[in-house]
Parts: sequence; C-alpha cells; structure tokens
Amino acid sequence: MVVVFALVALAVVGVIATANWYVWRRLFRDTTRGPGPVRRIGAAVVAGGWVLAVGALVAERAGAPFWLQRVLAWPGFLWLALSIYLLLAVLAGEIVRPLLRRFLERRASGRRRAEPEPEPRKSPAPAPDTNRIPAGTAPPKTTEAPDTDTGTPGAPDADAGTGALCTPPESPLALPSRRLFVSRVVAGAAAAAAVGTVGYGTYGVLNGPSVKRVTVPLAKLPRAAHGFRIAVVSDIHLGPVLGRGFAQKVVDTINSTQPDLIAVVGDLVDGSVTDLGPAAAPLAQLKARHGAYFVTGNHEYFSGAEQWVAEVRRLGLIPLENARTELPHFDLAGVNDVAGEDEGQGPDYAKALGDRDRARACVLLAHQPVMIHDAVDHGVDLQLSGHTHGGQLWPGNLIAGAANPTLAGLESYGDTQLYVSRGAGAWGPPTRVGAESDITVIELASRQA
Repeated sequence: MVVVFALVALAVVGVIATANWYVWRRLFRDTTRGPGPVRRIGAAVVAGGWVLAVGALVAERAGAPFWLQRVLAWPGFLWLALSIYLLLAVLAGEIVRPLLRRFLERRASGRRRAEPEPEPRKSPAPAPDTNRIPAGTAPPKTTEAPDTDTGTPGAPDADAGTGALCTPPESPLALPSRRLFVSRVVAGAAAAAAVGTVGYGTYGVLNGPSVKRVTVPLAKLPRAAHGFRIAVVSDIHLGPVLGRGFAQKVVDTINSTQPDLIAVVGDLVDGSVTDLGPAAAPLAQLKARHGAYFVTGNHEYFSGAEQWVAEVRRLGLIPLENARTELPHFDLAGVNDVAGEDEGQGPDYAKALGDRDRARACVLLAHQPVMIHDAVDHGVDLQLSGHTHGGQLWPGNLIAGAANPTLAGLESYGDTQLYVSRGAGAWGPPTRVGAESDITVIELASRQA
C-alpha cells in the first residue's frame, strides 16, 4: 500500500512539474531570443510560487504559528489559482498560435503582391566619339583580350546596361522573427487572461456572498408553516485569508434576509479556536426567530471539532451533534460529518432520526451531499448541505460533480429533496470562477396551503 501511494505521489509530482515547465517555456523561453535574465526570472517566479503554495498548505495543516500562515497564505494560495489558469490559457494559445501565424504570413504575401514593380533604368545615350578616324585611313591594329567570364572576345556583359534590379532572397530571419512575435502576443494574452480571471474571482469572494432564494414545497408541512424561511450558509472557511471582516459581511448578509431560522452546515473554519476565535466572534450577532443551528463539516475535524462545537455554543449557536429538535411545525435534525468517523464522532442517523414521528416533516442538516442516501432511508423530507463549493474553480466543477450526487442547487431523491449550497467562502485560493458564493434563503411551502 505504501509503495502504491509513493508511486501515485511521484506521478502527481511529475505531472505538476511537466505542466509548470510547459508554462515556463511558453511564457518565458519562447518569448526570448536566448538565455538571459528574463528566463531566469521566469524560472524563479514559477518555482518560488510553488514553494509558497506548498508552504501555505503545510503550515495550515501542521498548525504553524498563525502569523506564518498568514504570510504564506495570500501569495501561496493565489499562486495555486493563477497557475491553473496560466496552464489553461497557454493550452488555449496552442489553438490561436497557428491561426495567427497564418494570418501574418498571408498579410505579408499580400503586401508583396500589392507593391508595384520598379521601372527598368534606361541606358544612357552613347557619348560622341571624339577620336574618330578620318575617312580613307586604316584603323590601327589592336589586340583584343578575350572576355575572362565567357571566353567570347568582345561579348557584352549580360547584365550591363539592362537596368535589371537584383532582388535579394528572403531573409532567413523573417520566419523566426514572426514566430517570436506570435509567441509574445500569445503569451501576453494568456498572462493577461489568467491574471484577469483570478483577480475577478478573488474580488467576488472578498466582496461577500450573494443571496439566493429558493422555494421548496414539502408534502407534510402544515399550512401554518407555509413561507417559513431558513437561511442556509456553508463553507465560510475562516482562516489565515478570510478573517473577521469577512465573517462580519456574512453575518450582515444573513441578518438582512430576516430569516426564521439559520442553518450553518459545516466548514466554518480552517484553524484553531486560539487563532480564529476573534475572527468567528461576529457569529454572535446572528438573529433569527427560531435560532441559529450548526453542524460539523470535514474541516472542523482538521481543526479540532470539539473545541469549535464549544465555541459556537458560546457564541449563541445551537450545535446539532447527531441530535434533533422539534420546532412548532416540523423537526429539525443534524448529523456529524463523515470525517468524524476516524475520531469515533461520525454521523449517527438512528440517534438523530430513529424515534421521531414520521408524520411530521423533517429537515436534516448534513454537511456532505453524499449523506442523502441515509436521509432517504430515514424518511427525511429535505436535506440541507454544502461541501462542494460548486466546484469553486472551473473546471473543478467536473471533478466535484463526479464525486457528489448533486453539485449545487435543488434535486429530488424519491420523496426526499436535497439542496446543496455553493458556500459563502472559499478554501485555499480566496477565488471562485464559475461558482459564485452564496447564502440561500429556503422558503418552505406547504402543499396544503
């Protein structure tokens, strides 16, 4: 098993190294005439970016001093996002490159055809001979040397007096120069596209999540609960990048929706209470008529789930650790994340749902969408989840979609409905591309109304 893991790790490192060499080649080697400072600076940027990225990941997981995590996180995590889109951009450039070269070649040949040919030079009129021999006098005898080029005595030069212009052959530097120009144009466009994409995606995260509103009809919901609003927020990921200011934006956005109940469905933090307690403090301001509830996500178990359960309780949230509460018109249950199984704190559906009255509607808080199958078996009407981030960085949605039954949004599984939030924050790079962050207001609808 160890050997297999080592081989897989080696293969992954090889793929990453090859991809980065390819990016360096297209952005720096192919855009310069030869070895020099530009190529060396490019190699330092690519290698240094990955050193910072790996350092940021290791520092976060190893619990390094928080100041060090913050120093490494911004440049390291942003490089991860930038390297993805640099690679995608230079790959797209392979399609543009031959088209641009062909366009330039046709344009150059068109210019040559359009240029008028120069008029031939006229031979000057022969000058009058001032040494004419008088009539009747024999010309002096002279010995004419043969033409050394043709061997024909007195043969005129083939080019003399014709005015023909000698057209030099096309310069051998023309094609390399054109190739260099194309490489620079494509590399510049690729770099601009990658930087612009990451910049826009980062701005979207830091600006705070948007609000989505979704109506979910429940067959068992009584008429009195029609229009009940649940604010669902997941994957805030407070850490060395997203701190107290971001938490305040999330809290203000939730409170602005005036929900009846707030559901925080996991991955609240990436770090310890000691480091991130001040960042999470704004959660104490959450306001809802029926309270705010919390269930663990997989990242809570990386950070110390027990300490965070105690901390959110201190802040006024109600943890649902494999537990259920009976609200006036439906049951609200929550289960621990599957990542807790390694610590003996995994989901316990029997404890949370086993003895409930199935005539009542039930809403389940469970971090990961894959838990929907157990929810179906226990007669849950609606499961609220997060975890996927909607893929976060396109084309990561393809991977996340393959690993989860629902990537984002509302889907039905028999009589059970599953809603998956894209999440409010971001893990790793504080960047989202093609998966806008959100807070969702679920409005329950009674079919009896």
